Amino acid sequence: MLRQILGQAKKHPSLIPLFVFIGAGATGAGLYILRLALFNPDVSWDRKNNPEPWNKLGPKDQYKFLSVNTDYSKLKKEGPDF
Repeated sequence: MLRQILGQAKKHPSLIPLFVFIGAGATGAGLYILRLALFNPDVSWDRKNNPEPWNKLGPKDQYKFLSVNTDYSKLKKEGPDF
C-alpha cells in the first residue's frame, strides 16, 4: 500500500499535499479519541474501585476541551453531595 502511494506521488507530485493532510487529519482524530478515552470523566476504566467517576468532580474541575469565557476557580457548588 505504501509502495502504491509513493508510486502515485512520483507520477503526480501535486498529490503530495493531499497525502500529508489526510495523514495529519487521521493522526489528529486518533489523538483526540485517545484523549477522550483517557481523560473524560464519563469513561470508567476501573468499575470495581471507581464505578461512577463523574460524581467525584467538583465545581472547580475543568473537564471541557475548550472553555472560552468561564473561570472555573470562581464557581460555587450548586448541587447536593452524594
